[in-house]
Amino acid sequence: MPELPEVETTRKGIHAVAVGQTLLRMTVRERRMRWPISDELPACVGSQALLACDRRGKYLLMRFTNGVVIVHLGMSGSIRAVEPGAMWRTHDHVGWLFSNQTELRLHDPRRFGAVLWHSNQTGPVEEHRLLQKLGIEPFDTKFDAAFLKKGLGSRQTTIKQALLAGDVVVGVGNIYASESLFRARIHPETLAGSLSPKKCEALARSIIQTLNDALSSGGSTLRDYVNASGEPGAYFSLHAAVYDRAGQPCKVCGGLIERIVQNQRATYFCKRCQKKPAKAPKPLLNIKHLTRV
Repeated sequence: MPELPEVETTRKGIHAVAVGQTLLRMTVRERRMRWPISDELPACVGSQALLACDRRGKYLLMRFTNGVVIVHLGMSGSIRAVEPGAMWRTHDHVGWLFSNQTELRLHDPRRFGAVLWHSNQTGPVEEHRLLQKLGIEPFDTKFDAAFLKKGLGSRQTTIKQALLAGDVVVGVGNIYASESLFRARIHPETLAGSLSPKKCEALARSIIQTLNDALSSGGSTLRDYVNASGEPGAYFSLHAAVYDRAGQPCKVCGGLIERIVQNQRATYFCKRCQKKPAKAPKPLLNIKHLTRV
């Protein structure tokens, strides 16, 4: 699944070629996405200027004069610029043609992505049902150890699951969660609410570093991921410490990388570098409160 670095790289690509341009035509060739694309959407944005292309979590926000097109890339989606009038490939579902002859195409083989309309008349797009409960952005200056510790509270879910939930901090998807936990030397099965302030400091720092490293290289390859220019990312194909490396030696200690499944998602870690927390002892039975039979 495209994660925050891939989405941010796509956002930058769209910003570079289309912001400030007028949308001449939006073409929808396949409406059957995660949620059906509205028949009225092309008319809503036609002849409107693209004022900005922002990102919230893994959602792209294409801000037009009268509203926002919310785009999610789903499991395997990508947006790239093509030559005007280029042949439509299989799984090209939506196209945007701008006044400078830039044409963007949404390619989504699995159709788990989304293209939704949010009119300015309905209020700020940040209040949209898909966005309003998202956690803080990892690059927000307010995101630090104290914020993370407070957000995790006393949660009894694993830290890996807490990161994927996205209601404390957004954008730490499956790949980058494994990498961030490895950098912080935290076992993925550690209970989120049990993390000490010191471990929260290490994790917050690792999340920021991991995502920054991924951004600097344009995101991961994710096998078929490409950016807005049609180029693959390079980060994890070259630099992944644990992700998709089960059975290979750890780059730090030489032990073997292991793979487990958490909530139907693969997790990779090094059991030497990421010590599994000891189970909490069972409470002692209070004999004074036993009742004779």
